[in-house]
Amino acid sequence: MAAEPDFSRQFGRTSADTCGRSLYELLHPSAPSVLNRHFTRLSEGRSARFAERMVGLGNAGRVFSGELTGIAVQNTTGRLAGIVVQVRPDTEADTTDGKDVIGPPRERLLSKLDAQVLEGIAAGASTVQLAARLYLSRQGVEYHVGLMLRKLKAPNRAALVARAHSMGMLTVGQWPPRVLPEFIK
Repeated sequence: MAAEPDFSRQFGRTSADTCGRSLYELLHPSAPSVLNRHFTRLSEGRSARFAERMVGLGNAGRVFSGELTGIAVQNTTGRLAGIVVQVRPDTEADTTDGKDVIGPPRERLLSKLDAQVLEGIAAGASTVQLAARLYLSRQGVEYHVGLMLRKLKAPNRAALVARAHSMGMLTVGQWPPRVLPEFIK
């Protein structure tokens, strides 16, 4: 409803540009799954405040980490009047280099088959299980895994899934995980 200039500046926006937007537009795609529970507890009166680690999105998809605090504000009758959100970044958001960019990619990274392999890996499927499910040989599955390891610069399968998740490629709060369509060619 309102945003102070310092709050908006952390996200590379003006107060006018921030007002009227969802808080979740300013945060990493995984934020709603974590923060919804906290905001529900505030609105139901089960807690007065919370603090949670967050990843904010600045200009052109630049990221910064910090702590987000939500505080329930009550009116004179004790009912919830609103929620104040404060963000304290760990460091100033770096908007000068091209590193740590998150959000929709400049180009679609994965083929449909690569996406299916990544979804299987994220769900814990073995190479043999993936080969049977996707009508590939074991070597075919390993070939696609190797391609994605190189594309995402990950040393192993666990890091591949972690990297894909941190880039917002995988759905959050859904099982089995799915690759979002904007990442598929």
